[in-house]
Amino acid sequence: MSKDPIAAVVLAAGQGTRMKSQLPKVLHPLAGRSMLAQLLATIDALGSEQRAEKRIVVASPANRNAIDAAIPGLDLAIQDPPLGTGHAMMAAREKLSGFSGDVLMLFADSPLISVETLQNMLSARRGKDDPAVVVMGFRPGDTAEYGRLIVDDGGNLERIVEHHDTSAAERQTDLCNSGFMAIDGSVLGQLLDELGNDNAKGEYYLTDIVEIANCLGRRCAVVEANEIEAHGINSRDQLAQAEAVMQNRLRHAAMAAGVTLLDPASVYFSHDSVIGQDVTIQPHVYFGPGVTIADNVTINAFSHLEGCTVASGASIGPFARLRPEAEIGGNARIGNFVEVKKASIETGAKVNHLAYIGDARVGAGANIGAGTITCNYDGFLKSFTDIGKGAFIGSNTALVAPVKVGDGAIVGAGSTVSHRVSADALAVERSEQREKAGWAASFRKRKAAEKAAQKK
Repeated sequence: MSKDPIAAVVLAAGQGTRMKSQLPKVLHPLAGRSMLAQLLATIDALGSEQRAEKRIVVASPANRNAIDAAIPGLDLAIQDPPLGTGHAMMAAREKLSGFSGDVLMLFADSPLISVETLQNMLSARRGKDDPAVVVMGFRPGDTAEYGRLIVDDGGNLERIVEHHDTSAAERQTDLCNSGFMAIDGSVLGQLLDELGNDNAKGEYYLTDIVEIANCLGRRCAVVEANEIEAHGINSRDQLAQAEAVMQNRLRHAAMAAGVTLLDPASVYFSHDSVIGQDVTIQPHVYFGPGVTIADNVTINAFSHLEGCTVASGASIGPFARLRPEAEIGGNARIGNFVEVKKASIETGAKVNHLAYIGDARVGAGANIGAGTITCNYDGFLKSFTDIGKGAFIGSNTALVAPVKVGDGAIVGAGSTVSHRVSADALAVERSEQREKAGWAASFRKRKAAEKAAQKK
């Protein structure tokens, strides 16, 4: 594909009132990142030869600060007031001054378009017919209220007709308008100059540039794509539908890369989940952002992972939670109802049952008994617990940080450890056990008599 420069203009000024949210619509998340960030990532994925020299996001005064805070460094153009898609492109016009390459016009609330479709649109724009405008079309099962793409016998796109303006004959065509365009930047200014707003809403419709280009003697073209890629998000219901699409894409990509999903529909990935080969993921596992899993790992059912790394051969769960900065070493074991946060569990270490390990290091080969917790927070500051390699921590132990347990040390069950334990030492902290012979039998006899007396 040609290395000619491209620019991308992303329309993100919509208020999204149907979302019923204080968060701007385009910042609602899909697979762990906003729909705007998802679309920008797709643009970036075009590759070095096609990387957009300009990425302009058209925002409104109401959502500009939120967008800028969520994705710092964006080149924002402000549309005020909103007067249609053509007006939005006019708002970006100054930032395109002097640019004559191809311009992609995309919608932030339609983030499911693929890299392949963008490449196809750019290829068509640079084809032998040199079309001024390339529009992505699709053929839905239900044409509903979609605008139609009217194409002549020679394949030239003549015009785009909104559904309410279609004739009976035009309504029979099932080739619908997605709104996505690739435009010859050298004529974009001229096309925008010819746009008018003589309509009931007094708005400037970018769709009109197709007919304008034809009047100027330039051809226009259509690139067809799957209906899913045109999916727009205007409500929570449509957001959920888009999330389902994203998850299915991520699941299929994982399985194609050598991951076994026992129940794919119940596993939720993040956009940046990195999963190695020969990993088995059992049902109902959730991956938040920032998870990296090496080869030959098993993630057991009902586990929740975010911001963590898991080395080769490790086993996680069931019902485990790995929080940010958890680092699980090779062949380590994190068992049921274990929570790990900002802690390193080194090679071959085991935390098998009902434990909390936070702000800590668990050395290679160490064994952490059920009910063990690292008491890392004093209400003001977090402190560190260091457990040496080969150490054994008995069940129901509280390790009060800052504290260090040496290599090979043993801590007796039920201990509260607040001082350093030397290597290979035994540390036991518990009250002396006392026994009163026959006390339990006499207690039961006395209480039974009291109960009988109360019934009289």
